[in-house]
Amino acid sequence: MYYIDPHIHMISRITDDYERMAQCGCVAVSEPAFWAGFDRGSAEGFRDYFRHLTEIEPKRAAQFGIRHYSWLCINAKEAENVKLSREVIAIIPEYLNQANVLGIGEIGLNKNTPNEATIFQEHVDLAVKTNELMLIHTPHLEDKYKGTRMIIDMLKNDGRVHPERILIDHVEEHTVRLALDAGFWCGMTLYPITKCTPQRAVDIVEMVGTERLMANSAGDWGKSNPLAVPEFIQEMKRRGHGEDVIRRLVYDNPVTFFRQSRRWQAWDASPETPKGSKITRHRETRKTDVIEKSA
Repeated sequence: MYYIDPHIHMISRITDDYERMAQCGCVAVSEPAFWAGFDRGSAEGFRDYFRHLTEIEPKRAAQFGIRHYSWLCINAKEAENVKLSREVIAIIPEYLNQANVLGIGEIGLNKNTPNEATIFQEHVDLAVKTNELMLIHTPHLEDKYKGTRMIIDMLKNDGRVHPERILIDHVEEHTVRLALDAGFWCGMTLYPITKCTPQRAVDIVEMVGTERLMANSAGDWGKSNPLAVPEFIQEMKRRGHGEDVIRRLVYDNPVTFFRQSRRWQAWDASPETPKGSKITRHRETRKTDVIEKSA
């Protein structure tokens, strides 16, 4: 089964992970800008990071027939530094026309502080003015419900915001309905220990259904699993869910959300593709050849 990982930090993964993901059916990933494992000291450091996301990772992914997309921001863990954050936000427009950029993200809250809220709203302002999609990080552990509520309230109070163009990530059992009921898309982030396991994610699907819902692996600097989405697929199968339902969550829903971006490129990976035919994948950024993979 083809799948898309809508939130994975491939900058923290080895190239072998791309190969294993491709072998499991991954055809595209989107990588939000995030924390580098340490707090960066200048906006110039983010220039290099944004170049990595928009120039280097697409080439690594393309070796295995995977299309790499990215999102740009200064993340919530570094947003307490308002001066640095504003310097970074000021340079983001320089990179928004790169072919693989889907929008602004992952923005949001970490510890629910006033400074984080200020920088979140300034990111939202940039996204609205440049007509970009948004991918939003909600806090972890005990601050999750409060932070999710704060984020949704800030978004609802901005009359320019269209919820259908926003993906709220890291939802769990106690926050998923907050986001869905407000009209947003939701992402379930799958981790082996913290956050949401594949088993809990299937529980959530059985609780709220498949509308505006997707699953991702994050795969960041901590203990994580870049094959968490295939594990989610297997758990869905184990519980008797049909392939059409699974496909909706791991392929159709991400495509429906991402195609709102003018930089998303579609390709034919439909279940009706005849066996033995070739599926034309995305063109690599700029001048590379079309990558083809036998179905």
